Amino acid sequence: MAITATRTMDRLLFGDNQFFGVNHMSEEKARAQQIRFQDTDAIMQVIDAAYDEGVRTFMCTTHDRIGEVCDRLRADPARYEGFKLFPCMPYAHKYANAVTDDGFLGAIRKFLPEEGLLDSIARGAGSLARKDIEGVSTLLVDAELKMFAGLETPVIWMQNVVVDLLSGLGFTDALRIFADHVSKRYGAQAGFITMNLPRLLDDLDRVGVENPIVCSNINKLGFRMSGGVEGYLDAMQKRPFRAVAMSVFASGAVPPREALEWVCALPNLESIVFGASSRAHIASTVDLVDEYWPGG
Repeated sequence: MAITATRTMDRLLFGDNQFFGVNHMSEEKARAQQIRFQDTDAIMQVIDAAYDEGVRTFMCTTHDRIGEVCDRLRADPARYEGFKLFPCMPYAHKYANAVTDDGFLGAIRKFLPEEGLLDSIARGAGSLARKDIEGVSTLLVDAELKMFAGLETPVIWMQNVVVDLLSGLGFTDALRIFADHVSKRYGAQAGFITMNLPRLLDDLDRVGVENPIVCSNINKLGFRMSGGVEGYLDAMQKRPFRAVAMSVFASGAVPPREALEWVCALPNLESIVFGASSRAHIASTVDLVDEYWPGG
């Protein structure tokens, strides 16, 4: 029997891969996109197009350029009424670059939340001394979310690079620590991005994260779906979680109509995250989802 759940997210979430030169099938397209979106105005034009087409959620990394986007959103709240952001953390390159430029302490100071600066420093130092993983991890979450102050962030994601590392190491308690912290401090729900959906659901069950929000590649080709399509479909049919599908087009290998007709028919699908660089592609995706997922 398919699991049913109350919808807590929009059907369509707009992603940011295209803004930062991420394309899993074409390095040439990735470079072209990176050049095109060097200017924040170019990013905002596409975000505005998505908003005007009815897409009200932006699922984004904590890339430094997203900080500039957040500044634009705060500066014109009437224009972006009802717009929500789903931050995905950590953005590893940001920390590596900051340590190179500013040193370890300088990097920590740069990313600390402005309120409670001394408390945060003390919490971090004490945690490092005690090897207290919970203290360090919650400090880094607070640091990552600094750029989103004053904006609506009802779901906060842990990136797959960390989720799957923690899963592989067996340190799954950290997943519960993350979920508890974003709920208590930010009133948000935790989301987890993974390249291995069935395994992560087992991990979340073990640490008591109930009905979790999980984002993974879900497409009819099995593109980047560790464990195979059948395992994912079985999980969506039987497991209590809220599924968010990414890479539904398999980086362009599946035509949009075919891809969306397939994924929209799946049980227990909460949302689809997609990226696009033009209003025409955004509008086409919105129309196809309305066609194949009416009232979803």
